[in-house]
Amino acid sequence: MRLLSRFLAPRLEATAHCDLPCGVYDPAQARIEAESVKAVQQKYQDNEDPEFRTRAVLIAEQRSELVKHHLWVLWTDYFKPPHFEKYPELHDLFNRATKAAGAGGTKGSMDPATGQALLDLIGEIDKIFWETKKA
Repeated sequence: MRLLSRFLAPRLEATAHCDLPCGVYDPAQARIEAESVKAVQQKYQDNEDPEFRTRAVLIAEQRSELVKHHLWVLWTDYFKPPHFEKYPELHDLFNRATKAAGAGGTKGSMDPATGQALLDLIGEIDKIFWETKKA
């Protein structure tokens, strides 16, 4: 029986941002997480309690990781070659945005300016996204 179940087990596993590739995409998911990061960064600046600050750092890191995830889903699943042809800056924009959510950005800094920089980049992606939805 064990041999049979091993033989019938799938050899390739596919994943998507949801259980079924639903086709529902929106930069709002990344923006909301980035807004949370910036708010936590500001709360960190306004509070001297070391335990509060430790928790704020952890939350900012977790939310930054979620921002990166939502951006990668858009970059790799929603946008297609015709979009990249029409908007040649798109690859660079996503690269800068995911880095802004990484260790050199909001994941590694509690300065709300890094949160705002990330929000600005997501805003640029959002604008292009909605232009592609109109087409």
